[in-house]
Amino acid sequence: MPWELPATEVTPESVFRDRRNIVKALGLGAIGASIPGHVQAGLFDLFGEKREAFVTSNLNYRSNPEFQLPESLTPLDKVTRHNNFYEFGTGKQDPFENSQGLKVNPWMLKVEGEVERPLTLDYDILLKLLPLEERHYRLRCVEAWSMVIPWVGFPLAALLAKAGVKSSATHVAFETLFDPEQMPGQRNRLMGGGIHYPYVEGLRLDEAMNQLSFLSVGLYGKTLPPQNGAPVRLVVPWKYGFKSIKSIVKIRLLDKQPPTSWNQLAPHEYGFYANVNPRVDHPRWSQATERRIAEGGIFSAKRIPTQMFNGYGEQVAHLYRDLDLRKYY
Repeated sequence: MPWELPATEVTPESVFRDRRNIVKALGLGAIGASIPGHVQAGLFDLFGEKREAFVTSNLNYRSNPEFQLPESLTPLDKVTRHNNFYEFGTGKQDPFENSQGLKVNPWMLKVEGEVERPLTLDYDILLKLLPLEERHYRLRCVEAWSMVIPWVGFPLAALLAKAGVKSSATHVAFETLFDPEQMPGQRNRLMGGGIHYPYVEGLRLDEAMNQLSFLSVGLYGKTLPPQNGAPVRLVVPWKYGFKSIKSIVKIRLLDKQPPTSWNQLAPHEYGFYANVNPRVDHPRWSQATERRIAEGGIFSAKRIPTQMFNGYGEQVAHLYRDLDLRKYY
């Protein structure tokens, strides 16, 4: 399955081969063979040469002290070069390598469906419609790695309030840009992980209206790079990362549960809810611990215990009080 990546697929094959040549040149072959693949990746980050062609710009925002964390932030180069965005390939560096030409302006985001006032927002309105704030959130991938990222954006609930949610709405559906010319994974199913595009996701309405649900237009004080979901993406920090859909073009309010991409592809492995839960393992690996992506170097792979709801239980546990989280995973 696409989420279960061997060490050789963590980076593009050409880079992987270059790293093996570097190992030999440095005389590290003997010790390198005993080092786990994910640690080797951190060891050789300093050899990356390609620079980002996509230009980000500064954002005007305020830091929200309510959403600070005691953990250290993940370095920017890790946040922008260790990504899952299968529209640009399944390797961790594929999104960085293949997305730099993505055109995000002009851009149109539509909010429609069970709303009183349908919205069509262009790129400039996206950045100015609501006050921007910075929030530090944990990101926990279903693959059992994690980061801490300073996102810039606005609450999803604030945008939905602008549209006026009808009483008939029960769910919110999201859709990613479909543009095979710009997104090679969409025109090549093998490169795109077998997903049926466009990528779609969804939340219950009460989840979408929770104070944690966030639409991000930036990170580290600048507009989002394409590999991180430019120009606008969802961030729901108590759920596995694949729920935080990127490069959104449509938000639709519905009176029923919408389909979601990973649930359609492998329903026995990826449920609609996808709440972080260390007591419910993935069918092929444990979710009890995670590898926190940190500063580069051979000892950067720190394994830590995974928290229920990714540590946000106080804010979201009440949403699932009467729900069997083993059945509704």
